[in-house]
Amino acid sequence: MSKKKKSQEPSIASRRGVTSLEEAHTWLAERGIEDIECIAPDMAGVVRGKMMPTEKFFSGPIMTMPSSIFAQTISGDYPPDDDKFQHNPTDGDIFFRADYSTLTVVPWESDPTAQLIHDAYTKDGIPVETAPRNVLKRVLQLYEDQGWEAVIAPEIEFYLVKPNTDPDYPLEPPTGRSGRPEAGRQSYSITALNEFDDLIDDIYDLSEAQGLEIDTLIHEDGAAQMEINLRHGQPLELADQVFMFKRTIREAALRHSMYATFMAKPMSNQPGSSMHIHQSVLDRETGQNIFSTKDGEASPAFLNFIGGHQKYLPAVACIMAPYVNSYRRFTRNTTAPVNLFWGHDNRTVGLRVPNSKPAGRRLENRVPSSDCNPYLAIAASLACGYLGLTQKLHPDEPKTGYSSHVMDALPRGLLEALDLFSECEELGEVFGEKFVNTYRAVKHEEFETFMSVISPWEREYLLLNV
Repeated sequence: MSKKKKSQEPSIASRRGVTSLEEAHTWLAERGIEDIECIAPDMAGVVRGKMMPTEKFFSGPIMTMPSSIFAQTISGDYPPDDDKFQHNPTDGDIFFRADYSTLTVVPWESDPTAQLIHDAYTKDGIPVETAPRNVLKRVLQLYEDQGWEAVIAPEIEFYLVKPNTDPDYPLEPPTGRSGRPEAGRQSYSITALNEFDDLIDDIYDLSEAQGLEIDTLIHEDGAAQMEINLRHGQPLELADQVFMFKRTIREAALRHSMYATFMAKPMSNQPGSSMHIHQSVLDRETGQNIFSTKDGEASPAFLNFIGGHQKYLPAVACIMAPYVNSYRRFTRNTTAPVNLFWGHDNRTVGLRVPNSKPAGRRLENRVPSSDCNPYLAIAASLACGYLGLTQKLHPDEPKTGYSSHVMDALPRGLLEALDLFSECEELGEVFGEKFVNTYRAVKHEEFETFMSVISPWEREYLLLNV
């Protein structure tokens, strides 16, 4: 069935998750599951964990891993200790408890296999501050303490590219059914989407098997650039889905001899890839959207939420744009945001208010890139809104015209962004000192690794000219 005809019924969510170890035992037995992948997202959103036979899982369902997994860089290194970052010198174990609501199959494995996301705790049962899933839970608890419930809907962009085994060579678009790579921009083109019919069908099938619910799938501006929109819902569940979707899309692409990449700027002559986050906040008692008044107008709380983003997004840019490559996406006169202006149905600003009915009033944060850790990016965006709500911050006037040529407020590089994050006391209280120091140390180490590599630009323009 093609992606234009395929529809995912709400009942597919029943294919994901149970409520207890006993229910998990029944669920796994009914499906003949032989192995379980016990997994957790690390600081980069990489899948870490252990695979074990089902019988071993039930004989001792508490998993342990070294504490260093939450201080590992994207290149597999570890930052050195300094006056702020003090890594556990013995690299002792941390303990992982299964969140049974995330239990689902791994449909691309040849043997019947399940996957189960775990949360990290100390031996005393205290949530590990540097575990990204715990970071998001910490922010959501702030909302709950105020009597609020956050609702989000993420949109994730990615590129399909030809397999590339030599990093010295640029990436190229793959060939589709026609045998030719795309030429020119093909935004929203059904014909361009049809070039990858078989792959897209696999994405739908693998997603459905895991209970992952796709709202829409479109072709974006870039050559073989796609976007998947997820249905709105609870932030932790949606972060889990993005975490699993990235893995799923990569696996589906490999089936068709392609790579799927979530790099923010994989090709210099193509648009960057984002993860836009639509956000609203409900009153937990009434279920009403606090962004709208009884007469349907925008509420003061909505403006406070926007004001919080304008003030604090520069300080969490290192989370929204976590790598050196991420800042290449912020280019003037493109679809990427270069400012923190806001406006109604205006895609040339960083903060867009989509057209909606009062009950659906929301803010779209267009700053995060697709390479971000979904747990941390969602936590950071909601933290900005929370601070705006509690401090009653006010935004500037909305922009009504074209604004993509005006660069404003966003840092231009990773080091500048890290300084803003580590110096912001309000965000330090939200995220905790341990997380802030660890994140800063990891990203500084990644930057040093980047600086050890000589780029083609340097060889091109400096070799014989300086």
